[in-house]
Amino acid sequence: MDSFKFGHASASQWQEAAQACLNQMGHLTASANLGFLYTTDLLAANLPDILEYFKQHTSVSHWVGSVGIGICSCAKEYFNVPAIAVMIGHFPEESFSVFTNISENVDVFSHTHQSWNDSNKPMFAIVHGDPRNNHIAQLVFQMSERLGDGFLVGGLTSSRRQYLQIANTVVKGGLSGVLFGSHVAVSTRLTQGCSAIGPRHQITESSNNIIIRIDDRPALDVFKEDIGKELTEDLNKVAGLIFAALPIRGSDTGDYMVRNLIGIDPDHKLLAIGDIVNPGMSIMFTRREVKTAYEDLVKMLEKIKGSLKGKVPKGGVYYSCMGRGESLFGKDSAELKTIQKSLGDFPLVGFFANGEIYYQRLYGYTGILTLFL
Repeated sequence: MDSFKFGHASASQWQEAAQACLNQMGHLTASANLGFLYTTDLLAANLPDILEYFKQHTSVSHWVGSVGIGICSCAKEYFNVPAIAVMIGHFPEESFSVFTNISENVDVFSHTHQSWNDSNKPMFAIVHGDPRNNHIAQLVFQMSERLGDGFLVGGLTSSRRQYLQIANTVVKGGLSGVLFGSHVAVSTRLTQGCSAIGPRHQITESSNNIIIRIDDRPALDVFKEDIGKELTEDLNKVAGLIFAALPIRGSDTGDYMVRNLIGIDPDHKLLAIGDIVNPGMSIMFTRREVKTAYEDLVKMLEKIKGSLKGKVPKGGVYYSCMGRGESLFGKDSAELKTIQKSLGDFPLVGFFANGEIYYQRLYGYTGILTLFL
């Protein structure tokens, strides 16, 4: 199977959407051995039945995936409707291994997968996580290190109902996904959704997630200088527009992790953000806007297209933030259509996440595209 098979559909009943996906996939050969399945959270209660349906009708026994408030496929995004996106592909025997529900540490994973890991030396994994697990960021980092600085991509489940993932069966509560052997060829890139509005600073005093001083000055004073006079006069306007960014130490691409501003104390000139920070860490402030996010998306697509060197992807997965998609680019599936315009038609599925996983870290407001070559 050169190109993967895929389908996507929305219907009031999950059976209708699943059948529509199968119809789009056409004739299925027996060679497919791994499937990717995403449903909107409106179908979360039906996920066990949906998974069993595709197992029976495709003869594929190995599956990974998640529910999401939004899901996507080739040039199409689904939000607030019952919808399914599915893709199946063939991988060489013994080239992948599905793992399930690491919730506290990776010791159990290491024990159960050690033999396969030693034989295949995996350096890449697609993972899904439960955002309610307080250890999820640590688990992502630990797994990457256990794989010898292995590269992880994926996302945290987004849902208004049940926070479910798929790892051959329906799971929840931890980190799950699929490992790939080193001979499975992929190309992956990240695009940021927020752009810097000021210089890089240094945190000089903090307590947990509260920033007290930046560049040895009151944190709020530095923040106001960067965001400008208009926003300073009405700090209520910064919600959903201005974010903190923590630059990745040692990154040669200027990469950074965007974090929400969750509190401002004007009396004590403090800032609180959605992550633990320590003195000595770098910080920037960023702005979320369509123009710069679109430009960065196009730049990312140009880079990944160049890495293909004329090859046509067999298939791909795309994980984007809930803060992107229709809430940033508009309701006409503009984000996914931009991917199609740049790379053409190829099998693609994914979802809009509650945090994106790239290499060893959790990101926010990013889009992560991975192609199988």
